[in-house]
Amino acid sequence: MKPVYIITLAALLLSTSSCHIGRFFTRNFANITDHKFFPNSDIATGEEIWRFAESKENPLEKMRLTPDKKGKMSLTEYLRDETRTTAFMVIRNDTILYEQYFQGYAQHDISTFFSVSKSITSLMVGIAVDEGLIKDINDPITAYIPELREADPMFKNLTVRHLLDMRSGLYYKESYSNPFADMAKLYYGHNQLKQLSKLGFKYEPGTVHQYQSASTALLGIMVEKVSGMDMGKYLEQKVWQPMGMEFPAKWSLDDKHNRSAKGYAGVAATARDLAKVGRLYLEGGGWNGQQIISADWVKASVTPNMENGNYQYQWYGIGNVAQRGGQELVFPDSLSAVAAADTFRVAHTLVDEKERSEPATYHIHLATDEFYAQGILGQILYVDPSSNVIVVRLGEKWDTGLGLLRKVRGYLEEKSDVEGKR
Repeated sequence: MKPVYIITLAALLLSTSSCHIGRFFTRNFANITDHKFFPNSDIATGEEIWRFAESKENPLEKMRLTPDKKGKMSLTEYLRDETRTTAFMVIRNDTILYEQYFQGYAQHDISTFFSVSKSITSLMVGIAVDEGLIKDINDPITAYIPELREADPMFKNLTVRHLLDMRSGLYYKESYSNPFADMAKLYYGHNQLKQLSKLGFKYEPGTVHQYQSASTALLGIMVEKVSGMDMGKYLEQKVWQPMGMEFPAKWSLDDKHNRSAKGYAGVAATARDLAKVGRLYLEGGGWNGQQIISADWVKASVTPNMENGNYQYQWYGIGNVAQRGGQELVFPDSLSAVAAADTFRVAHTLVDEKERSEPATYHIHLATDEFYAQGILGQILYVDPSSNVIVVRLGEKWDTGLGLLRKVRGYLEEKSDVEGKR
């Protein structure tokens, strides 16, 4: 193809506002400033604001990291010089121990959370269940989105629970770089329900766990239909104002006309207010004497579903392969593995066959009580109930991960143990 034709085609795509490809090339790739690009539902704060206490001392001041053999550096130096982190917060016992902002961001600046939004959408589904707007999560999604009754007949077998656990079976490609893939059509398109209604199925619903933003998109559409409100306003009424969030937020929409919220990626808010969502789940859905979401829903969200890849109700759990002396435990049969699993006295264990092993061997997965929400570019909300610690990391690039947040929590535990022995 001649250069002039390429330029003409590119110009045509960029000028076509009704086409998702035009949006894709205008934006290039997803960015934490996308809330400035898409139409939004504004989420207002209420009259009363609740704030975490702030520690006068920084217990992480002496923590040192050694990235890429560059020598020891402080947590702040590492985040500032080695990563594209924009916000990093550490909270223990309702007190902020560490709070720093980078890349020109400040405490009041909002940024897009991407797939952390999925966990917030789950919160809204749970509230709708509590209010009786959703009668049973075992109901087919067609009971709440009637437009799907005219789509692929398999939608009638797809339940709300299947969507919560990413077991939809939909034929959907979660690709973030291909402008012609399903993800690009969903993220940059103008009518998400119309697009989702065209999808077919690869598997019988409920049989295969496969991470798909389409599942959460359907959950968000369902909540909007049963509540009669867009997701942003429902969040404002049921969560943002009752919990005394500090700053206004936004929820991106697919289009100014359709005004359907991107339940899978559209929430934009501050690190401080995201940390409060972690506190809500840490407290079993209660908030200063008020039950925002039922304790049963929270328990189902944070109890590891090890047979579903430690993913449940749009939240992640954490599991580790059992070890002794730094070596992974391996067993010749499932019975001996199960017997060994009982000796660990951990609430949730899973024995499975070790992949690519001849002859077949087995190992043990042990689940912790930690849980987290995660989005692309390294947006993470991490909660450890055993130490009452919440950590939030927001950023422009995926150059830190869950490991750093767990390392921070581990450092606090070690420091507390040392101080307790003095």
